[in-house]
Amino acid sequence: MASNGNNHVSTKPPPEPSPLRKAKFFQANMRILVTGGAGFIGSHLVDKLMENEKNEVIVADNYFTGSKDNLKKWIGHPRFELIRHDVTEPLLIEVDQIYHLACPASPIFYKYNPVKTIKTNVIGTLNMLGLAKRTGARSEPSSLCTYYLVLGNVGPLSHHLFLVQNRILLTSTSEVYGDPLVHPQDETYWGNVNPIGVRSCYDEGKRVAETLMFDYHRQHGIEIRIARIFNTYGPRMNIDDGRVVSNFIAQAIRDEPLTVQLPGTQTRSFCYVSDMVNGLMRLMDGENTGPINIGNPGEFTMLELAENVKELINPEVKIITVENTPDDPRQRKPDITKAKELLGWEPKVKLRDGLPLMEEDFRDRLGISRKK
Repeated sequence: MASNGNNHVSTKPPPEPSPLRKAKFFQANMRILVTGGAGFIGSHLVDKLMENEKNEVIVADNYFTGSKDNLKKWIGHPRFELIRHDVTEPLLIEVDQIYHLACPASPIFYKYNPVKTIKTNVIGTLNMLGLAKRTGARSEPSSLCTYYLVLGNVGPLSHHLFLVQNRILLTSTSEVYGDPLVHPQDETYWGNVNPIGVRSCYDEGKRVAETLMFDYHRQHGIEIRIARIFNTYGPRMNIDDGRVVSNFIAQAIRDEPLTVQLPGTQTRSFCYVSDMVNGLMRLMDGENTGPINIGNPGEFTMLELAENVKELINPEVKIITVENTPDDPRQRKPDITKAKELLGWEPKVKLRDGLPLMEEDFRDRLGISRKK
């Protein structure tokens, strides 16, 4: 309380508390590495990260499945850097966060060079964990991992110091569950995986990557996050990458029959890419190590998916059946209870809303207009 000289007493309300008081981690500028950032999910993640003007984003990609075209709007931007780099080789840069997405996720690509695929999963993850260890992604404060920022005039927080800790996020996969005997799959399920099949380079490679993440966490105190991502679809998918949604949409646009692998009753759950990116960022910025399933629990048989694509994109195409590939899981559906409860995340985009957005992107790249 204070007098204004005329014996009137005025009161000054207390200052509003800064929202930074609730933030455990705060840093004015974040240098964020995205491995595989020229790929499908990675490039959408880059778009979202670049929306924050405090972020500097570095992409490392060998362009095996990724493309510069996915990042063309950021090339030359002062807060963006693109490095042609294979994660099986060490990378010596300074970063605050690592989103480790690098690995071919399509059966066509990872079966093309299975040895390279498992090296990417194992050696690539080792190299990124080594980078995280060197740059200070520790779960306990230490002189190697603590960044201090003196804040300016932020009311009651003036002259306070904030601890910033680095961390690494691995995009693992629902393939760690193999051909599951539990349905839907939650994170406690250890899986049913063939260790010597044609898909094993990817499935087992991701399982080893998860092991390495937790071993570095336990042995070196590295701040880790593990997302088990389920089938994802949307713009920028490789048109002929062999995954079912891209196959069906490309076939429908080209007036080709939709080829459903037998028996057609096998199920998958499809998450739109914007929902996936939001889930990954919530996991990275939250306080839960994981693993956490990120996916859409809406479940469709392959025949149901084909019928949806036919109805929405090209009602004139036929649906035919073809032989299946070895070790194809019979069912796949995420239990996202942990994502809901721990991250406050769940998908928003329904399949019938997302498919037309993907169709538009595919038509643009294929140069095929919709029939009138």
